[in-house]
Amino acid sequence: MFYAILAEDREDSLEQRLKVRPKHVERLKQLQHEGRLLLAGPHPAIDAEDPGPAGFSGSLIVAEFDDLTSAKAWADEDPYIKAGVYARVTVKPFNKALPA
Repeated sequence: MFYAILAEDREDSLEQRLKVRPKHVERLKQLQHEGRLLLAGPHPAIDAEDPGPAGFSGSLIVAEFDDLTSAKAWADEDPYIKAGVYARVTVKPFNKALPA
C-alpha cells in the first residue's frame, strides 16, 4: 500500500536542509530503485520553482510500504529529521486514484 509522508520544515532550516540533502535523496533513490517510490519533492516557501533564500516549507513523499508501522519507521530515520530540518511529520495511508 502507498503511504503519504507529509513533513513541515522548522523555521530557518534551509542551511541544514541543504547540508543533509544528499543523504535524504540517497534514501529516496533507494526506494525508487526498489520500485516503491510514487513521488517525492519539497514545498517551496514561496510561489517559485527555485525559492532561493526563502527556502522550503516542507516535503511530500508517497511511497509503498508493507504497513503504516513500516512507513513511520522509515520516515523516522530520515536525515532531515535527524538534522532537525523537520518540525513535524505526518504519515498516513494513501490510495492512488489517478492517473490509473
